[in-house]
Amino acid sequence: MTFWRLIIIGAGLALLWQALVLLTGVPRYILPGPLPVALAFYEHFPTLLLHLKTTFSEIVLGLFLGTLLGSSCALTMIISPLLKRWMLPVLVISQAIPVFALAPILVLWFGYGMASKVAMAVLIIFFPVTASFYQGMRRAEPDLLELARIMGGHPVRILRYIIIPSALPAFGSGLRVATAVAPIGAVVGEWVGSSSGLGFYMLHANARMQIDVMFAALALLSIVSLLVYFSVDYLLDKLIYWESTKGITP
Repeated sequence: MTFWRLIIIGAGLALLWQALVLLTGVPRYILPGPLPVALAFYEHFPTLLLHLKTTFSEIVLGLFLGTLLGSSCALTMIISPLLKRWMLPVLVISQAIPVFALAPILVLWFGYGMASKVAMAVLIIFFPVTASFYQGMRRAEPDLLELARIMGGHPVRILRYIIIPSALPAFGSGLRVATAVAPIGAVVGEWVGSSSGLGFYMLHANARMQIDVMFAALALLSIVSLLVYFSVDYLLDKLIYWESTKGITP
């Protein structure tokens, strides 16, 4: 059902796009119609696929490392109140600095390869994962925690069986947000400096006034981003199954 809903939405957007082109008479070099973009997508698909491999790798690696780093920091702040007092201000300050402004510095430090783009994606993903997971663990049921302590529960077992499971729904929400914004970090990094990737190919097409090719690369990036998001959403629904079944009556 979701698949067909996406197809209908996509077709509706394409019709609105075509209507906008026809009604405004905008030149093709500014806004090409859906058909020229589809033809460019077909003609340049092998090249687009080659650049997609780079961007997809950057997105997946950034998502994995950002999630790992964010969840580790959240667990550290829960376990150690002393470290939390030092780490929390650093997290807030890190969000006060525009992440996109760091892209040229990351390219300078890590070079024009994949590392700088992965680092950019990690910086964008890190905060929503950390904040959501940490807040979720803080909101664990106090009465349940007190009962576990009274019954002699070990702190590690309380963390494993009560605090972390109760925080998974919040963690899932943060991870969904991180998955949605992960492609931004990879593409912005490619715009600043790279030799491959869909972001690089879009800039290359724009410089050659191949606007239909640029839109084709953007369409492929959107499709892949949606596939990554729905894959993560599906896995989270399976992991946090009790949350997805709330409100369902037999």
